[in-house]
Amino acid sequence: MPAAASPLTAAYDRLGAAFPGLTVTELGPEEPPPGGAGWAGAAGLAAGGAELDAFLAWDADQVVRDYGRPARPDVVASFGLHRYAWPACLLITVPWFLHRRVPRLPVTHVWYDRTAGRMAVRRPVSLACLPGDPAAALPGTVVVPDEEALRGEVRAAVAEHLEPVLAAFGPRMRRRGRALWGMATDEVVEGLWYVAQLFGEREAARAVRELELLLPGTVRPYAGAAGFRTLTGPDGAPLVTRDRTSCCMFYTVRPEDTCATCPRTCDRERIAGPAAAAA
Repeated sequence: MPAAASPLTAAYDRLGAAFPGLTVTELGPEEPPPGGAGWAGAAGLAAGGAELDAFLAWDADQVVRDYGRPARPDVVASFGLHRYAWPACLLITVPWFLHRRVPRLPVTHVWYDRTAGRMAVRRPVSLACLPGDPAAALPGTVVVPDEEALRGEVRAAVAEHLEPVLAAFGPRMRRRGRALWGMATDEVVEGLWYVAQLFGEREAARAVRELELLLPGTVRPYAGAAGFRTLTGPDGAPLVTRDRTSCCMFYTVRPEDTCATCPRTCDRERIAGPAAAAA
């Protein structure tokens, strides 16, 4: 691989090309972390102090600006967690999905600027891969024997990153334990599923299979399975959907709107939504 590239560069470049709403910059060993307006460090969010206050103030203002009414503090915190965790999980799941490489990225290694849709990461503290991967020869790489072992590395890497973040957000969301890890499960699944659809139809189908193996519903601390199921669309074609483990509480702001995968959304509405969009 090129000297200036890391084992993750190709995956992050493909992510940015398919989804321009999120770009990832890899920081060199001596490069200072980004700062200034818009940037929040994951470690600062996990500390639960002023940086988290400022992060959630943006969400509170956005709800009033876009919907003309304030949201409850616990709902604001739920929005804020989703807006961080969804892209943060992609830092780990996209390299795994595309190249079978799993980085360990603790909160000290990640920064996020949601106003510009960008993240910055330090080189991972370690990287897991399969035998035969050229990255296996790099310092700090852990070679695991098979696909299931690598899936275990994905679960562990996501949990390591999200656990302190969930601990900080949880009291503000009035959630704990299983409810928080249900949200984490949803962020892992829905983030990769969405991006894989941008990669193409075949990759979208592969993502469903991969995520069902990654999160079968029996691995802790995650709560719930990937939850995919297939409906029949208006034209008779199969329509893949899933049932979220958690609720983002958006209905408390706009009761007439629910997410397509929300437990509150019936199958009739799930089928009608894509048909209306196509029309």
